[in-house]
Amino acid sequence: MTEFDPAPESEGSQRRWQEGTDTFGRVYDVILGITSPTTYTEIAELADCSSNAAKKHLDRLTEMGIVRADRDSRPPTYERNEGYLEWQDASRIADELTLEEIIDRVKALEEQRAEYESQFGTTDPADVSVFDYDNHETIHERMTAVSEWQGVIRDIRLYELARQLSQNDGHLIPA
Repeated sequence: MTEFDPAPESEGSQRRWQEGTDTFGRVYDVILGITSPTTYTEIAELADCSSNAAKKHLDRLTEMGIVRADRDSRPPTYERNEGYLEWQDASRIADELTLEEIIDRVKALEEQRAEYESQFGTTDPADVSVFDYDNHETIHERMTAVSEWQGVIRDIRLYELARQLSQNDGHLIPA
């Protein structure tokens, strides 16, 4: 079954949608909430709509770049496009901060990344083994540090994208 993080449900009731949420909105909400490739019939069930309506809206979201479709699988599956979500986050950052603030944030994040690289003796958090210790507290501290390091790397990517968007009036120039 597909992983989905729905809003809390009331006692035994099915997920309830805000009044006025149309089918497209429900399909959009579901696709952003799933964490693995999912068939349109499963998405339809989660969005409380017909399979045909879900497929129509998923195809539209695919054309918009919000969704990725694997039409070679049987039945076809759909998943959110993480690149689109990153672009959306970067656009928000570019709108909210000045170019100077973005550049300052990137510098601070790069300093944090350098500290983690020095602490662990590698440039890749995936190279760090957190379970090489017998002490539970040390393992937990290392897991937390590696997780935060991965977040810093993601934030650098987002703020760099925001810098590019800001410098180019919202348009990316291919590298």
